[in-house]
Amino acid sequence: MKEHAMNALRKRVLVVDDDPVVGRSFDRVLSDKGYLVSTALDGQEALNKLSREEYDVVFTDIKMPGMDGLEVASRIKARRPWIPVVIITGYGTPDNEAKAAAAGVSGFMRKPLSPDMIEDGTRRALQVIEGGKGRVAQEDEAAPAPEETVEIAGAPQVAAEPKAEPGKASRFLKNAALLIAGPLLGLAFVIALPFVGLGMLAWTGARAFAKRWENAARFLTNAALFFAAPFIGLAYAVAFPFVGLALLLRYGLRAMAKRSGTR
Repeated sequence: MKEHAMNALRKRVLVVDDDPVVGRSFDRVLSDKGYLVSTALDGQEALNKLSREEYDVVFTDIKMPGMDGLEVASRIKARRPWIPVVIITGYGTPDNEAKAAAAGVSGFMRKPLSPDMIEDGTRRALQVIEGGKGRVAQEDEAAPAPEETVEIAGAPQVAAEPKAEPGKASRFLKNAALLIAGPLLGLAFVIALPFVGLGMLAWTGARAFAKRWENAARFLTNAALFFAAPFIGLAYAVAFPFVGLALLLRYGLRAMAKRSGTR
């Protein structure tokens, strides 16, 4: 009776790997540390054991005959989302890691495994439920809580979702303000530019007249520029605001696209 009570307090670990050596390694390392270790040689055997018994953490190989580790992890999470699942594999690729993250795994351990990796990986995986971060009450299975990513020794952890940077929001607001102010700035430029141009041409004409017709050709040239300047200035004034507005719109759209990408 006393032994049964002690066993109930021990953490139960399920190791799923078609290589029996891996399961024996976990059993040899963890049994001395007070864990109860069970093994399964394929995914279906693991699911059968999970339907009969409760486990605190599951380690599964990714490449196995029949059901692979990713499918095992996905099915376990569908049935018992509070159980942390750790992938042990020698086939670590970005594609596999992305699929594992989508399945809700808690971390990765890469073969070959050392005793320290096994012990540390188990301890870290169990911190998810011992800290109350990944546990979901069994009577509320329909609303699983999100699990934290566990940092497993010897393996990269699943990347957490990046947080939005406050600086990006301020840059977006600045660009939006420029976009709104663009038409007003363009209008001010349109009004001022012809007067500036005419003033400069009038000054040039006055100088030409002051020289008392020294150079008739220069006078005629300046006169032609004087009469043509308003039309040239008007054409420039009309075109420039549209160019400026197009540039401001481009910067604003880029800022909004960057903000949408961070969500």
